[in-house]
Amino acid sequence: MNAWLTSLIAVAGTLLGSTSTFLFQRLSTARTERFTREERLRQDRTEACVDFAGAITGLRRGAVSLWLLRRRAAAGDEDLRAAFTESDVLGAAADHARFRVALLTGDPELVALADAAFEHCGAIREAADHAELADHEERCQRALDAFIDAAGVQVRGVRPARRRSLGGSNA
Repeated sequence: MNAWLTSLIAVAGTLLGSTSTFLFQRLSTARTERFTREERLRQDRTEACVDFAGAITGLRRGAVSLWLLRRRAAAGDEDLRAAFTESDVLGAAADHARFRVALLTGDPELVALADAAFEHCGAIREAADHAELADHEERCQRALDAFIDAAGVQVRGVRPARRRSLGGSNA
């Protein structure tokens, strides 16, 4: 009887140990999978925001080039057509990047900031003179800075330090 009881306790201990090991491994695997999924999403969000900032920078450059070329008396039709085409391609790339930001972040504030930067870049093409061009460029840069700050908060989870503007004063 004593041997039987000892065997029963040994089997029960083995089963309890195996069950608890299985449960801990299952929890650990689920935690690791969740962390991996969240980290991948964070990386995708970061990439989408960086791509958008780059696309807006390119669009702004293309819009300014187009504006300057339209005002130059020596600009030929082919040069102008090429500049319009490049500006449209850059605009489509920026729009695509904006859609990606909206899809991956789902943050209405971040999407609104992306929309604002996109709209300010679009206004560059219609500037009446150099002063208005510079104003639209500055607005586009401020909107892009606000977008980058908000994206950084989402990616890092911390508020950014105050940025210095291109002119050297605090924004």
